[in-house]
Amino acid sequence: MGQIFLGIILTAAGAFLVIKTEWFMTNFGRIAWFEEKLGSDGGSRLGYKLVGIILLFLGIVTMTGSGNSFMLWLLGPLLKYNQPPQ
Repeated sequence: MGQIFLGIILTAAGAFLVIKTEWFMTNFGRIAWFEEKLGSDGGSRLGYKLVGIILLFLGIVTMTGSGNSFMLWLLGPLLKYNQPPQ
């Protein structure tokens, strides 16, 4: 039950971050790393939106309880866990 609430909180925070990017830019300002890596014209806006999308995705994965299988799928090639049994 707790994972559902955590997932809802993460999803809501991610949606708020994506929708209200300009509010975050006004209140927290530009972030130098985003400006350097993502371009000088809209780097911080894009960075805030990317963080929001990642939070949305993590919230959905947490809510559905598929975190373990997602991590095995994501890190399987590095950890060699997804090889078929012989």
